[in-house]
Amino acid sequence: MVVEIISVGTEILIGNIVNTNAQYLAKKLAHLGFDCHFQTVVGDNPARIKSALDVAYSRADAVIMTGGLGPTKDDLTKEMLMDYFGKTPIVDAQVLSFLEERAKARGFDKLSDGMRKQAVVPADSLILYNHHGTAPGCVMERDGKICILLPGPPHEMQPMFEECCELYLNAKSDKILVSIIIKCVSKHDAPIAIVGESPIADRLNELLDGTNPTVATYAKEDGCIVRVTAAAQTHDEALEILNPVVIKCRERIGKQFIQYIAEDI
Repeated sequence: MVVEIISVGTEILIGNIVNTNAQYLAKKLAHLGFDCHFQTVVGDNPARIKSALDVAYSRADAVIMTGGLGPTKDDLTKEMLMDYFGKTPIVDAQVLSFLEERAKARGFDKLSDGMRKQAVVPADSLILYNHHGTAPGCVMERDGKICILLPGPPHEMQPMFEECCELYLNAKSDKILVSIIIKCVSKHDAPIAIVGESPIADRLNELLDGTNPTVATYAKEDGCIVRVTAAAQTHDEALEILNPVVIKCRERIGKQFIQYIAEDI
């Protein structure tokens, strides 16, 4: 299954915040064995969100969206998605009760309209309760298309994904991806030719052309990263595929230029 990430928020587009949600989700999807070919950022505009969804579903089976679930007027993602998927809006009694109790604890007699709208959820959907904030997430399905909607704040989004979404997505995946990282650094007495990414890539040569496992190099300020990644049905099977190639990489690079070798978790 191919999954696309759509991050909703004008504050991301204008550079007020860094989109750490997409980075987090991309890494999680890779570990779960899903292909993620595209990431999109779109502002808080229903027409543009719909356009982003249309494009995403032309090339992906599922979409994970973050942002636009809050109490303000520009938090429109959930309402737009309910219309997009043809879902009837209903009030979730559990969420409403939680919001009312939270309001009373803060000295308010009743909920504001903005806070109350967070209790409105799509019917016939999987509701993801928020234990670190107020707005629930949800999973909507229609005609084989899936959309997972998560809150924007990372301290809410990340635990919701780990508590709810990983289990849901695991049931949709027939493989996992496991990566081994080889961190290369130059020694004080090392020849200058082995310091950068290009010389490391030259030494690995045809190993970079593999498909399972794949081998890729990445330049870092303090050296070079080599990532070896395998797809398999289990973690142990992936390690069996990885280990022979990791050994070859280590031999090609030279142990004097390797700072550490570790699983990428």
